[in-house]
Amino acid sequence: MPGGRLTQQERQQIALGLADGLAYAEIARRLDRPTSTITREVMRNGGPAAYRADLAHRATEHRAHRRRQAARQDPKAPPQAYGRDAEAVRVYEETLTTVFIQSGTPKMMARVLACICISDAGSLTASELVQRLQVSPASVSKAVAFLDEQGMIRRERDERRRERYVVDSDVWYQSMMASARGTAQVAETARQGVGILGPGSPAAVRMENIARFLDFVSESIARSADQAREVLHTKPEPAPDDTTEPPPDNG
Repeated sequence: MPGGRLTQQERQQIALGLADGLAYAEIARRLDRPTSTITREVMRNGGPAAYRADLAHRATEHRAHRRRQAARQDPKAPPQAYGRDAEAVRVYEETLTTVFIQSGTPKMMARVLACICISDAGSLTASELVQRLQVSPASVSKAVAFLDEQGMIRRERDERRRERYVVDSDVWYQSMMASARGTAQVAETARQGVGILGPGSPAAVRMENIARFLDFVSESIARSADQAREVLHTKPEPAPDDTTEPPPDNG
């Protein structure tokens, strides 16, 4: 399987594949590339509807040029923690961002969320996000407001009274519960339509089926989230002390 950056010819094949309605996996198979490579390439360059091979190629060259400039400007950059490969970390962050985008998170919000997720502290300040992502403070502010509203991050103050944006297991729990509540609300609204549309009518039957389906989904999400939180947050009980000597045998 070939490695390295995509060539301009490969990008043209990707564009043709998208125009033909091919799935990412099929395009990847034809190019003998990982599916994740094709997915990341398309999502970072406008998505399947707006992907253009020539624009994508120029954008990639521009990003590579900026990285080379940054490396020349900072030749004494500290080594990655835990012996990490800096390039591998960068690629992984882009992959994680792409997955978040595919799940429905807007691009800038996905970049912020991925950046926080892979930080060792699990939290970053606005200025740290600006520096790491090389974006404007306004972009970060808008992104964290969206993520906070969706329950995907939480805010806290550190010892220097700086606001930090946190991602941890409890944040994911709260996000899942918010999703369950939102799904339940859609179910309830769908059920309200049954009486308005006339019980037994095709439209009413459709809305009742939607409500029943979403009720089941929301209850399953909430139940699974509660169970996962209980299991993952419960500390194992200490093992019984086997060092206690048995009572003497007086028989």
